[in-house]
Amino acid sequence: MAEAAPVNAELLEWPKKDKRRLLHVVYRVGDLDRTIKFYTECFGMKLLRKRDVPEEKYSNAFLGYGPEESHFAVELTYNYGVSSYDIGTGFGHFAIATQDVYKMVEEIKAKGGTVTREPGPVKGGTTVIAFVKDPDGYIFELIQRGATPEPLCQVMLRVGDLERAIKFYEKALGMKLLRKVDKPEYKYTLAMMGYAEENETTVLELTYNYDVTEYTKGNAYGQVAISTDDVYKSGEVVKLVIEELGGKITRQPGPLPGINTKITSFLDPDGWKTVSPG
Repeated sequence: MAEAAPVNAELLEWPKKDKRRLLHVVYRVGDLDRTIKFYTECFGMKLLRKRDVPEEKYSNAFLGYGPEESHFAVELTYNYGVSSYDIGTGFGHFAIATQDVYKMVEEIKAKGGTVTREPGPVKGGTTVIAFVKDPDGYIFELIQRGATPEPLCQVMLRVGDLERAIKFYEKALGMKLLRKVDKPEYKYTLAMMGYAEENETTVLELTYNYDVTEYTKGNAYGQVAISTDDVYKSGEVVKLVIEELGGKITRQPGPLPGINTKITSFLDPDGWKTVSPG
C-alpha cells in the first residue's frame, strides 16, 4: 500500500501530457438528409462523410467546418424507423462562432429556420448572440466573434455539482478550466473547459443552475469523443478518478471488433458519456 500513492500521483499527471483533442459529438436525428440540408444551408457546415450500415439498421453522417483530422465535427446518427427523440433537460446547446450573427440569422429565417432568441447583446454584456433550433429541436447558440479556426465552438451540458464536474474533467481528461462565470441574478454558474483558448478550439460548457442537482438525459444526445495517445493508461486514470468523484466505465479499454481502433468509454458523475479512441 505504501507505494500505491506515488504511482497514482504519477498516473494522475499523465492526462496533462497526453495529446488530447475534442474530436466530435454524437447525437441522434429523425431524418438524416433533412438535418444535413439544414446544417449545410443554414450553418454553412460541410458534409465530411456519410455511411449506411443496413445490417445494424442505422446511417450516420459527419459534418463540420474543416477536415476531421484538425476540426471538431458533429456525428449525426439515424436509426431506421425512428423519427423523433427526447432531448431531455440536461443537454443545453451547441454553439457556432460567426463574424456576423445578424446576417446568419437572416439567412436561417429565409430558409425556414426557427429563431428562439433574436440577435442582440447578452444580458449585462456586449457579445452579440442568438439562438436557433434545428429540425430535431437541438438548440444552437450563434456567437459573434472575429475569425476563428474552429467555428463549431461549444457543447453545453448541465451538471448537478459544478466543482465536482470541473475536477472530473481536469483530472480524468486533462482539460483546463478556461473561464468560470457566476450569475447570481440569473441563478446559474458556468465553467468553460477545454484544451486551448475559447476562440481557438471547441470547449465543453458546463452549467450549474442553482439548487438543481439532477436532469433527465432523454435518448437523443449521445456522447463526445476525445482523443488519447494511450487508451489503456487513459482507462486507468479514469478508473482512479471515478473512485474519487463518481461516474462509471461503460467500456473497458481495448480494440473494437474487426478494426485496429482502440477505445474506452465512461460516464462522468452526472452521467454524460465520453468515448476516448486512441
